[in-house]
Amino acid sequence: MQEKIFLGTYTKKKSQGIYTVELDTDKKELTNLTLFTKESGPTFVALSEKGNLYNVTSVDGNGGVASYSKDGKLLNTVTSPGASPCYVAVDEDRQLVFSANYHKGQVAVYKIEADGSLTLTDEVTHTDPTGSHENQDKPHAHYADLTPDHRLVACDLGTDTVYTYDLSADGKLSLASKLKVADKTGPRHLTFHPTLDIAYLFGELNSTISVLAYNRADGHFEVLATYPTLPADYEGFNSGSAVKVTKDGKFLYGSNRGDNSIVVFAIAEDGRSLTFIERVDTYGDFPRDFSLNPSEEFLVCAHQNSDNLTLYQRDAQTGKLTLLQKDVFAPEAVCVKFV
Repeated sequence: MQEKIFLGTYTKKKSQGIYTVELDTDKKELTNLTLFTKESGPTFVALSEKGNLYNVTSVDGNGGVASYSKDGKLLNTVTSPGASPCYVAVDEDRQLVFSANYHKGQVAVYKIEADGSLTLTDEVTHTDPTGSHENQDKPHAHYADLTPDHRLVACDLGTDTVYTYDLSADGKLSLASKLKVADKTGPRHLTFHPTLDIAYLFGELNSTISVLAYNRADGHFEVLATYPTLPADYEGFNSGSAVKVTKDGKFLYGSNRGDNSIVVFAIAEDGRSLTFIERVDTYGDFPRDFSLNPSEEFLVCAHQNSDNLTLYQRDAQTGKLTLLQKDVFAPEAVCVKFV
């Protein structure tokens, strides 16, 4: 079976925009890298159920989000002066798109129109005090996506804060709650357990996974436990990147940029604790995003600096990864999205 993958990229060197690549699940290999569309800095992409693609974009010095039809036709762009966002997500129920802007410390909401194009409906700029790490010079919103009860949760690396917003049907935000985590954590990405009100937060700056309990009554999070993603004797540079949980809720995966590894944890039955399983080499430089394919038999990891994808087979019983390919060319790839 051929499974299609969209790749978001930087376009500072070799990349020309958004690419697709195919996973042949029978041959267990990645093939057929193809340019989907030329774009400027489309570092993150999201797909709707209708097949439209929404991505980070930069147009004449303005940053924002672009919308494309599934055949690659540009529908529209919504931009404003300044840097581009770094994260994009889709809300199918309310037909909304969210973005998080690292440089502006800003979360934005867009309405998906009937033709798939976007209209800005609201934006919030974070103003809380920042942490003491050198990378926390100002608010840096890094993630904005849905909670299980359809609020919006945003991670801000600069303020060491996880924000929860109530979200109206027409795309208006109102703050419900916020969690201040330990100084120099640098909240980057967050993912939820598939069946429990538990979330897992990757701290970019301190390379940790924190287990959070989520309260649906008021949208508040509570830190239950925190786990390092690096060996105890590691001394080099590292920054945490992507975090994913399997659909059965049994395993968690996280990518380390610097150590150039993927760490694997087993998740307790109640979701509230993790057990280290293994840490595997990604065979590339600066692994950013990675994704499990729909059956979760395979994992594909993208590397920003070494222009390659790595393919693993995953053991559903143990969670362990086995290398299949490590030299698949993909220029400046930083986001991996299976169709």
